[in-house]
Amino acid sequence: MTLDEKTRREAARALREADLSVRPVEPPSRTHPGLDVADAYDIQLRNIAARVGEGARTVGYKVGLTSRVVQELLGVDEPDFGHLLDDMVVEDGATVDASRYCAPRAEPEICFRLARGLRGPGVTAADVLAATDAVAPALEIADSRVRDWEITLVDTVADNASAGALVHGPWTPLSEVPDLAALTAELYIDGESVARGEGKAVLGHPAEAVAWLADGLAGIGAALEPGQVVLSGSITTAPFVTAGHRVEARFDALGAVSVSFS
Repeated sequence: MTLDEKTRREAARALREADLSVRPVEPPSRTHPGLDVADAYDIQLRNIAARVGEGARTVGYKVGLTSRVVQELLGVDEPDFGHLLDDMVVEDGATVDASRYCAPRAEPEICFRLARGLRGPGVTAADVLAATDAVAPALEIADSRVRDWEITLVDTVADNASAGALVHGPWTPLSEVPDLAALTAELYIDGESVARGEGKAVLGHPAEAVAWLADGLAGIGAALEPGQVVLSGSITTAPFVTAGHRVEARFDALGAVSVSFS
């Protein structure tokens, strides 16, 4: 870490206030030159601890920036991870208030549910598949508390990997699902197809993203626990959504999942 404790505390407070007020802030990397990845995860953990202290519960994690199309979209060239809390879970088919988010995007993803824990380092994709109980079609509502999504890697890490909400469809036992890398997903906004991709867009195989996550969590002294869920990363690009939109992701072999914005 390069920033002192006081500065990290101030950066965390600014992002938390931006979330609560829905008023994005300047990139932390611009406000605090020298911010590094270790600082950024420390800032993320401070805000997660604060939310847990207020009653939220960690239900899993998201892996971000796992596909080339999203890395190119946001100008970031390596993955990151963030926390998923129970108050971030939205029911499939529900309607959410778009004004709750600063600048939401929709991302179709494969969601994993773990039957066994995974602790890094050294976790492999095969370990992930062996530990996975079921998978589900999912939409991540990604959101940035950083103004105009002007993010570098450290900015999005500090901002809980730009996590907004998780919407998942029905669970399918992994044993009944074909190769996740070959699964296709098509993203629709108001019934119009806007993007299409395959599971292999996510680090070659979505389970690789979960393995990367398990190893990354080891670096902060954490691990994946039984029953937790993991969003493995967007299969397609991530278009902006706004009030009036209905977003649906259709996955072969997994089915569909949707959410509307009011």
